[in-house]
Amino acid sequence: MKNILRTMALASIGFLALAAQANSPVGRWHTIDDKTGETKSVVTIEDAGGVLRGKVSQILRKGADPAAKCDKCADDRKDQTILGMEIIRGVKKSAGNEYWEGGEILDPEEGKLYRVRLTPVEGGAKLQVRGFLGPFWRNQLWVKAP
Repeated sequence: MKNILRTMALASIGFLALAAQANSPVGRWHTIDDKTGETKSVVTIEDAGGVLRGKVSQILRKGADPAAKCDKCADDRKDQTILGMEIIRGVKKSAGNEYWEGGEILDPEEGKLYRVRLTPVEGGAKLQVRGFLGPFWRNQLWVKAP
């Protein structure tokens, strides 16, 4: 009887962890270009002690150079290879809200840094990515990668 209760308790904890992750930006995402609708890359977002970071783990755009560098970047990522580059930094869960913010996202093609807000939508199947530059913003809707 104790083993059955222990197994049920562990299963419940596992289901809760999966449910929490489903409504989290953590995971692999297909990035979708907000101008063309084309799938550009896969970004992997990880949780490092409550702070999210994301890196380009795969380039999917047809004809893209996998050795392309961020020549327009102005920070420590200048002239780094885009593949493997950390483009999301310092993002944390917003207290009492269903989104993560407080960090930045880099558009390596333009070299621009944006303040960022990440909001899981459609039960965690998609991720609304909003980049803020002053009073202006850009939106992208990323799709969970298999």
